[in-house]
Amino acid sequence: MRTRTPRWQARRQLVGDHIPHDLRSWLFEAGSLTRRLRGLCPDHLSLTLVSSGRGRPLHDERRALGLTAGRTALVRQVYLVCRERCVVFARSVIPLASLKGPNRRLAWLGERPLAAVLFGPVAAGRGVLEVARLTEGHPLYALATRHVAPHPSVLWARRSLFYPARRPVLVTEVFFPEVADLV
Repeated sequence: MRTRTPRWQARRQLVGDHIPHDLRSWLFEAGSLTRRLRGLCPDHLSLTLVSSGRGRPLHDERRALGLTAGRTALVRQVYLVCRERCVVFARSVIPLASLKGPNRRLAWLGERPLAAVLFGPVAAGRGVLEVARLTEGHPLYALATRHVAPHPSVLWARRSLFYPARRPVLVTEVFFPEVADLV
């Protein structure tokens, strides 16, 4: 199967993409997704660290961050689990140049949510929120579904650049259909 790159679009650009109504509020949530999930799963939300370390960003991630081919970054992948069901796969890509000064702590988050830094006392600036429809063949779809079953035919994702200490961090969140049951 041919590998495809997701077509990321800002909300105002979305034409012809039929986003399921029950996912719209999740995709366009402006605040902390972790905070919202905690409100809906107060005693049952957990974060499962899938991986964290140096890696190569996907082609569209490199482009979003302005990185040249071959550059590595800190790539962190987690699942957000509510009531023992995976509801979100999150992937953050942090250029090594962004891990300086107060951002050094981003390399050592472990199973703590990145949202604590991005939406903490000194909130990071945030770029445009983009969404994409993912199907089998997208590298991000494969990463998100690697440790879960069954695989849905379509997944919706959002991403945006954050700027803690004025340095870029790309955060992508992929929503599993189960998230719609939480509202």
